[in-house]
Amino acid sequence: MTARRLWRTLWPPLLVAVAVVAGWQLVAQFAIRDAQVLPEPSQVVSAGWRARGDLWQNTVPTLRETATGFALSFALSWLIATAMDFSDAARRAVYPLLVASQTVPVIAIAPLFVVVFGFQLLPKVLLVALATFFPLAAALAEGFAAADGDAMRLLRSMGASRWQAFVKVRVPGALPFFFTGLRVSITYAIGGAVFAEYAGAEYGLGIYMQRMQGVFRIDLVFAAIVVIAVLSVLLFASTYALERLVTPWRRYEPRRGEG
Repeated sequence: MTARRLWRTLWPPLLVAVAVVAGWQLVAQFAIRDAQVLPEPSQVVSAGWRARGDLWQNTVPTLRETATGFALSFALSWLIATAMDFSDAARRAVYPLLVASQTVPVIAIAPLFVVVFGFQLLPKVLLVALATFFPLAAALAEGFAAADGDAMRLLRSMGASRWQAFVKVRVPGALPFFFTGLRVSITYAIGGAVFAEYAGAEYGLGIYMQRMQGVFRIDLVFAAIVVIAVLSVLLFASTYALERLVTPWRRYEPRRGEG
């Protein structure tokens, strides 16, 4: 990506971010006028910098829970989407359960997971996986179903097995769908870990915000929220870099608005 194209991509969200921060500053300074309710952005940055050691200490567990849970979600989504593609019976049996799994709010079942599995890593990993699994699996299943039928038939007529045709045609064809699902689910990953920590944890950004709220350090609560937002944006942006690495052929496809 050229510097000019990068700038054209970045300046609209940067402009919106500046407008949001400016509005926050004006509301906090002239309307609320109470740092215990809404601290100014400068106060949040200053408090976060002074507490950077504690913030980092609590960020590491949240990242570990997010990475482990998302890895589990990634593996399960590929396994189940592949099974659904190979078997109509598996699709009919599993897909309704995938949809049903999204009807239960994570925040409602997080305490149950903590009661059953304790305060260690496992309940957080399971909740992150539950929060991120459906977009990945659904996107992959749709991508497999949208594969080029003519290419599949051509390979099969040349003696390729179903698995070989799946790897050569259906998997590459499903990758754009997969990365769309990945971008949706990655935004839920850290949120799932934070909800799990709210329900019960020793360290993590969720329990850190809960503790700071309890001692009325709203500035540090906002500082933790900023850290979560920055991490989520970085994870979201990393999906584009990964997509360019995994699907290099898409660089030569016409972009939207081009002929």
